[in-house]
Amino acid sequence: MKKNKYSMNRFHNNKGFSFLELMVVVVILGILATYVAPRFMGRADDAKSVKAKVDIVSIETALKLYKLDNGVYPTTDQGLAALVEKPGTEPVPMNWKEKGYLEKARVPKDPWGREYLYLSPGIHDDYDIISYGADGVPGGEGKDKDINSWELE
Repeated sequence: MKKNKYSMNRFHNNKGFSFLELMVVVVILGILATYVAPRFMGRADDAKSVKAKVDIVSIETALKLYKLDNGVYPTTDQGLAALVEKPGTEPVPMNWKEKGYLEKARVPKDPWGREYLYLSPGIHDDYDIISYGADGVPGGEGKDKDINSWELE
């Protein structure tokens, strides 16, 4: 088979991208980042809010099981700790489940590292569970908005 002098040259002279080609790629990536990055910024705050809602629903399920076994919800003084350790204060649960009511045998903290506020009886329901959001104080908007058990769907 006879080799063409141009076919051999074509493979040996390939030296990579030119500076202009690289600059075009950088500009295109910059334009894409300008439009795409803002859509993903703030997603961490959204994820924390969703995690707080999931935690509250999980705690509510554990509270319902506790009440089913013992006839009452833990008091505010007994707190959410009653879901992982048998309370010694009145009303002492008579049918407390040996391994507790929460997975991992611990009460989760909210996504911002603070304890959930628990009131029983609650102001809005039999019990209220509250996370004060990113700022840790009542009220707020956006990432600082409170997440309350009585407002969950």
